[in-house]
Amino acid sequence: MSDSTINLTPMLYAYLQKNSLREPEVLKALREQTHKMSMGQMQISPEQGQFMRLLIELLGARKTLDIGVFTGYSALSVALALPEEGKVIACDINVEWTKIARRFWEKAGVTGKIDLRLAPALETLQQLLDQSETGTYDFAFIDADKANYLVYYELALSLMRPGGIIVIDNVLFGGKVADEQITDTNTTVIRALNAKLLHDERISLSMLPLGDGLTLARKR
Repeated sequence: MSDSTINLTPMLYAYLQKNSLREPEVLKALREQTHKMSMGQMQISPEQGQFMRLLIELLGARKTLDIGVFTGYSALSVALALPEEGKVIACDINVEWTKIARRFWEKAGVTGKIDLRLAPALETLQQLLDQSETGTYDFAFIDADKANYLVYYELALSLMRPGGIIVIDNVLFGGKVADEQITDTNTTVIRALNAKLLHDERISLSMLPLGDGLTLARKR
């Protein structure tokens, strides 16, 4: 391990949040409610949501994709940073989880910015391409079923404009990707995606040890 790599202890993580986190109350309320759910660990961290809001501002984004909604924290984070005319195409298949999302989007006053598509994301993304939206999106967040990550990436890349950024969650997958003895489908797919991105000349690349691992792929 490099001497410049810091060990993020619970105490230091608490300090990081205390001294950097600017989490709107509606996001905090959603995060706390989701944390009580049996699948609550699927939710992104608040500093990850804040990082995404910063990316939206830096990009001047208006058209975005949220691939894997869960209870809506990532879509809400992005929507809050978008201008009034901005749009999130939010892809999920779970009605119960997205009911929670809709409720908090309404509380935040951003329902007009979020277009929830309750259908397999592969179908929704292909429909967007079929509707001549190739190369028109500014930002995409991929955090859905891991088995389809490679396909989600390719479809999202086709939809991105040059300079657009794809953010991919769970790329370190709890450390499993580094252990070649682990060969379940999800780990294998994420490992394959990481290897593919390293050599993909269509993008500029950065992998960050944020949350469960976050990759930024900027379309060239």
